[in-house]
Amino acid sequence: MKELILGGARSGKSRLAEQKASDTGLDVVYIATAQAFDSEMNERISRHQSDRPSHWQTVEEPVYLAQCIMDNAKDSRVILVDCLTLWLSNLLCLDNESVFEAEKQALLNVLSSVPGQLIMVSNEVGQGIVPDNRLARRFIDEAGWLHQALAEQCEQVIFVTAGIAQRLK
Repeated sequence: MKELILGGARSGKSRLAEQKASDTGLDVVYIATAQAFDSEMNERISRHQSDRPSHWQTVEEPVYLAQCIMDNAKDSRVILVDCLTLWLSNLLCLDNESVFEAEKQALLNVLSSVPGQLIMVSNEVGQGIVPDNRLARRFIDEAGWLHQALAEQCEQVIFVTAGIAQRLK
């Protein structure tokens, strides 16, 4: 089962994804895409790490997500990716269009062949105003296109607002 969980910042989407992964009773591999570029982000990452069960395996992968998913996926596992928008930011900040396109396409291609369960978490960022700078506009566009392409391939898509999950698909 491939599942996409979307929501705004602090909507409860990560908590829901973690609960869903835990409820399967399977081994969980948590793929974290965040990078700590400052002390505040380092604190956020530490808080997320301490919230997760200690028996879950954590793999940090900020760029090569598709390969990381395939390297860790098994029929007897749940892969939880948190979060796709941080991964997208990492790719955009590389400022290398060929890497960006290759990694985005690799993720879309891997979905049909990944064994086991896959839960992906991402921020829905397209519901606000259009930003005044080019990079932010591109980020919103790319996130929207990525979410559409992933939702098409996922068996289940959930949107979380104020801790309340709404099944979209």
